[in-house]
Amino acid sequence: MDELNALIDAVRDVCRRGGGPAAVRTAITAQGRYDAELWETLATQIGVAALAVPEQYDGADATVRESAAVLTVLGETLSPVPMFSSAVLATGALLISGDEDASARLLPGLAAGETTAALCWTGPAGWDTPGVHAEAGLLTGTAEYVIDGETADTFLVLAGPDAVTLHEVAASAPGVTVTPLPVLDPTRPLARVSFDQTPSQTVPAPDDLVDRLRTLAWALLSAEQVGGAARALELTVEHTTSRKQFGRELASFQALKHAMADMYMLVETMRSMSAAAVDAVASGAENAAELAAAAHVYCSEGYVAVTGEAIQLHGGIGITAEHDIGLFFKRAQADAQFFGAPHRAAGLITL
Repeated sequence: MDELNALIDAVRDVCRRGGGPAAVRTAITAQGRYDAELWETLATQIGVAALAVPEQYDGADATVRESAAVLTVLGETLSPVPMFSSAVLATGALLISGDEDASARLLPGLAAGETTAALCWTGPAGWDTPGVHAEAGLLTGTAEYVIDGETADTFLVLAGPDAVTLHEVAASAPGVTVTPLPVLDPTRPLARVSFDQTPSQTVPAPDDLVDRLRTLAWALLSAEQVGGAARALELTVEHTTSRKQFGRELASFQALKHAMADMYMLVETMRSMSAAAVDAVASGAENAAELAAAAHVYCSEGYVAVTGEAIQLHGGIGITAEHDIGLFFKRAQADAQFFGAPHRAAGLITL
């Protein structure tokens, strides 16, 4: 636990020294819509990209608990870095595949932060159906909502049309077209990646690849949501204790106290739900999929509720583009739709 807290403090300190909210706003308007300097520091000085990577591939051989701890801090800061896309989703896909050749080719570079990878998953019909088809090693079709697709060096592609298969494609391969997408959440760049008879290298993977990927994604996303909700509450407390109405601090009004108490209860319950899901994934528990689905439902709805209340308690300033609380509200709305909306995930829960 001491090591985990030290990791959290180190990541938080690097993000703070990296410029905080001002740096985030600068990065999301830059080429690629991400903070390259911050990512280099996090990857080289702290080793966040190597956390989930086994030691044989130059990684730290940690568990998903450490990755979740980092994501919680990045959720607090909304730092636009490819931790979730490259170090969690793409790295997770390779580890689930169990293919030693692909792992040996890609994981050392990903662990060092020298390269990044993005996972091409969903098609126009949603997260259950890949938008890319594979035939004789050639990929055709379009993957939507590819996180950090603009800056990835490698794409790991889930392809149909029948059994889902995994493929490795260099971003510079012929037939690859990357189109940046307009986004609700400016701190999470998304892209549309199209393939036109693009040669690929098939990565052998188990039949339950998609299910295991979704479990990993929901569990780790919930950790990031906890960090964002906690920071939204913190900003709200700071605002209501610093502003006055009728000669009194806003936070002294009972109705506002009740609202913030409810927000606090939501955040702490989110924290417990997320921790249970992450621990289940880390330990390979039989009910990991159900706990991850439960965490996705509760943390998505909780994050939306907390940030919505935060907007209200900030008053008129809360809806301005200049105030940071609006960024958390947008992140909450966008996160809820990743890897399947909460109402779809609820159908997987039988706990």
